[in-house]
Amino acid sequence: MKLLRMNLKDRGRNKSTGEISLIPESLDDLWHLKHVIEAGDLVYSLTYRRLEESTDKLRPDKTEKKQIKLGIRVEKVEFHKFSHRLRIKGVIEQGMEIELGSYHTFNIEHNTKLSIIKTWKGHQLKRLRESAKAIVASPVIILTIEDGEAVAGVVRQYGVDELFSIRSSSGKGMDGSGDRVKFFLSVIEQLRNSFMSLTAEAIIIAGPGFVKNDFFSVLKDKDKELTERTRMEQTSSIGVSGFMEVLKRGAVDRLRVEERLTQEIKLLDRLMEEISKEEGVKAVYGETEVLKALQCGAIETLLVCDETLMAPRAEKEEKEEERRGEIEWIVEEVERIRGKVVVFSTEFEPGKRLKGLGGIAAILRFII
Repeated sequence: MKLLRMNLKDRGRNKSTGEISLIPESLDDLWHLKHVIEAGDLVYSLTYRRLEESTDKLRPDKTEKKQIKLGIRVEKVEFHKFSHRLRIKGVIEQGMEIELGSYHTFNIEHNTKLSIIKTWKGHQLKRLRESAKAIVASPVIILTIEDGEAVAGVVRQYGVDELFSIRSSSGKGMDGSGDRVKFFLSVIEQLRNSFMSLTAEAIIIAGPGFVKNDFFSVLKDKDKELTERTRMEQTSSIGVSGFMEVLKRGAVDRLRVEERLTQEIKLLDRLMEEISKEEGVKAVYGETEVLKALQCGAIETLLVCDETLMAPRAEKEEKEEERRGEIEWIVEEVERIRGKVVVFSTEFEPGKRLKGLGGIAAILRFII
């Protein structure tokens, strides 16, 4: 994320008002903005409009579209990861007079400049600053493979997007080396296409047993370039759980500095380990229990889902807005007492599991 300008006024209680101009530089940046821009915010960006010109003709000639700046009051924000864009829908408040009050949708893509005017919360500013500091690294592909099945994904800041899944028609326990080699060649073709289209940095091949080693041997014979960019990792399973094992082991961290997903998995494992204890538990979950821990000054690390901090849905607006306000107050208080706050992505498995625990939990400094 490139932060161009920040014109903010401190309003106390970890809140500021004003305008931030920025440029998203990656799909991850668009995902961050999805959790920053809320209903009621005023967002400015450039768009194209065909301007009518006065003429005596009954049927005026078509005019070229011109670039103009519009400001819309946001009503809805959607993150479309497969089309690599963020859709921001709202009512036009600034721009062409003839269109004031009508609806417009910004399609924000990589390198699209926009400005956001709103009341900024501390965790939102922190998210933007961290994304601005993040190293823009080339993608890492994880291929998990076992006998007769392969699933590949690309590591993002918000999770792992599945790229392809291949299952041999012969299934597990394939008869003869010919079937296995044919399966391997099909995987290599898909892997090569994904690597090239993503301009990936590296490939991690993982899975149980020795199938991944056999696959790597065929890969060495067929594609030396991919082989040079490939690392091996042992996992007990493939697919989503295999991806999580690779991240937990820190394999991606050894290839690039990005640690977000690995941190989430390790923290959630630590939380679940504490919760499962019969005595001496140094963890709580759910808003009520977290609040009690906060009042005791016991919170070391607060775990909270991004969805918990987002604007409420219209049909449940009053109750959800009240709860969100309480959660934001907890976040602010934890930061004030120098506790650590980690916002989990619900796009990925750890965030989904945390959401199942009420969307908020805490690892404690001491037993309460």
